[in-house]
Amino acid sequence: MKLAPQSNGAAKKIASPVVESRAAKAATKKKPQKPVPAKAAPAPHPAEATGDALRRDALDAAAALLTSAVEELTEEQRRLLVGRLLRHAQEPEPEPAEPAPRPRRPAPAPAAPNGHDIEIFAENLARLVDQGRKALAAAIGGMEPGDTRSELASNVADAAKTLGVVAERWIAKPEQAYAAQATLISGLTDIWSQTLRRFSGEDAPPIVPPDPNDKRFAAPEWRDNPFFDWLRQSYALTSRWAGETVESTEGLDPQVKAKAGFYTRLIASALSPSNFVATNPELLRATLDARGENLVRGMKMLTEDLSAGHGMLKLRQSDESKFELGVDMATTPGKVVYRTQVMELIQYAPSTETVYERPLLIVPPWINKFYVLDLNREKSFVRWATAQGLTVFVISWVNPDESQAEKGFDAYMKEGVLAALDAVQKATGAEKVAAAGYCVGGTMLAATLAYMAEKGDDRIDSVTFLATQVDFTDAGDMQVFIDEARLAALDEAMSRTGYLEGVKMATTFNLLRPNELFWTYFVNNYMKGVEPAAFDLLTWNSDCTRIPRANHLFYLRYCYIENALSQGRMVIDGVTLNLRKVKIPIYELAAKEDHIAPARSVFTGAKYFGGEVRYVLAGAGHIAGVVNPPAKTKYQYWTGGPPVGVYEDWAKTAHETKGSWWGDWLAWLTAQAPKRVPARIPGGGKLKPLCDAPGEYVRVRG
Repeated sequence: MKLAPQSNGAAKKIASPVVESRAAKAATKKKPQKPVPAKAAPAPHPAEATGDALRRDALDAAAALLTSAVEELTEEQRRLLVGRLLRHAQEPEPEPAEPAPRPRRPAPAPAAPNGHDIEIFAENLARLVDQGRKALAAAIGGMEPGDTRSELASNVADAAKTLGVVAERWIAKPEQAYAAQATLISGLTDIWSQTLRRFSGEDAPPIVPPDPNDKRFAAPEWRDNPFFDWLRQSYALTSRWAGETVESTEGLDPQVKAKAGFYTRLIASALSPSNFVATNPELLRATLDARGENLVRGMKMLTEDLSAGHGMLKLRQSDESKFELGVDMATTPGKVVYRTQVMELIQYAPSTETVYERPLLIVPPWINKFYVLDLNREKSFVRWATAQGLTVFVISWVNPDESQAEKGFDAYMKEGVLAALDAVQKATGAEKVAAAGYCVGGTMLAATLAYMAEKGDDRIDSVTFLATQVDFTDAGDMQVFIDEARLAALDEAMSRTGYLEGVKMATTFNLLRPNELFWTYFVNNYMKGVEPAAFDLLTWNSDCTRIPRANHLFYLRYCYIENALSQGRMVIDGVTLNLRKVKIPIYELAAKEDHIAPARSVFTGAKYFGGEVRYVLAGAGHIAGVVNPPAKTKYQYWTGGPPVGVYEDWAKTAHETKGSWWGDWLAWLTAQAPKRVPARIPGGGKLKPLCDAPGEYVRVRG
């Protein structure tokens, strides 16, 4: 029976007791040879003796594992396996064909651990334990008095309850449950049989082929080593089976099924063998090569990230030290020209001699900072828009503290959007303004437009929605985190501080794509001990923003739970909002792979407005689909007329255009108001500059 090949091409052979007995009988038939006197071997060096002992222990353990595996075979399977092994043992090595190919230089065999290595391992183990105590202290030290972590308890309880409902449905139909279990067991048995054949030397193809897109299993050992290949296949088969079982459960409420599917994916991601040192060949190799130093570095980073999150894990995804606001990010020239308790208004400097008469007011989400639209010179939507002749204003939301706890949705509308609209008119003298809203900023803008329609206010005569939901019937995996029990737990947690911690919102978004946005960085940071590289987008993503308690509770209840905005039941300042009364031209951009504002949800919401809607579908996701400058010639977008019918039918007939949607949007926007005027300098109107862009509010860390 063969183990994994060594680096020099040789392979250790370990026989089970059955193999040994057959081999012994075969040996008795061979003609004895005259023994050759052996030279006395020198006494082994203590370090070499230690290395030999470690190798023997490893081989003994592997032999025991394989022996137990062979014992599970039937007598007929054992007979065939032993016969095959004996043929391999007795057959001479084949002669190389002439002319022989140029041989490769064999890789040097790994050096056996010596006494010095073991001392380093022991020292690093002690440091790891010590650093683990510090990490635990950081986690516990961040807890406030009386903090029972009710949110975590609520999450665990909801997961158990949801998956329990699925289990009840299957228990009620035992025949189907047995069939599903039999399918899983049969698949696992096939994988185990294929693994045994590989251990015996056969070139048996995998039952579950590797997924080339799954970077967790990219290391060659996941394919070349039978043991790790068995782990990979078993995990992939079980994960797929669990997801299909939930999807095929009959009689489930759609919301319960969606939650059960999400929890199943979350649990499967957490239990991946790639997440643990003992079952990940990359981590094993890294730990052996570094003598455990990687784990010490990782635990140190874990301690730092727990401290940065005040007891919660603030997962680092980028080297933030490489970026500085106003220097490397958010560099478009401009001035803060207006300020309230909830926002600063930035007016950007023109880069053309003339500009379009109608200015543009951008309302970004308050759950992140505005400079995602001004990341750097190459990716900045703001810089590009000013270069096209637009006078651009952007709201920069406050990073609130406990003093703003009662700033609700209505306050953000009045002191944010409406106050900014007044300021734009004072700064430019323009009668009409074009507006754009991104994500939850777009939801706020839609509510504001409905409010203005009821008041007869028509100053905004064109609106662009970027990855914005106004109907939350099909809001994707975010719905999993929001129900009455979660809302109560969240309210209890926010009542202690007056706001939602930004790190909690960041963690929520990361868990929507756990493999890509959580476990990849968890393994790389805390197990490999590797500092993440500098990446502007992920640096922005980790620049968390707090959210006032009153605003967050209103948004979650009346959008996600009650879906009041699209249904005409949302009331702000005594005014009932009706999106049908919003009749201005609308450019509605969705992103095809958006997991926060799903394209189907955006499509459905676009039908509730009373005016003409141009629905455009961008490639990529929630950020990359929006921040896609034309110079990059990356991704694509689809156009297909207004949002009529169902999303899937619209998408089938839509026309694809390579590149960025920015040019399509600019043509749509400027055709409505093509008149140009001399360029406007920030501070040249009735509002005087307060400070340079990007302002002061954006610099407050969460």
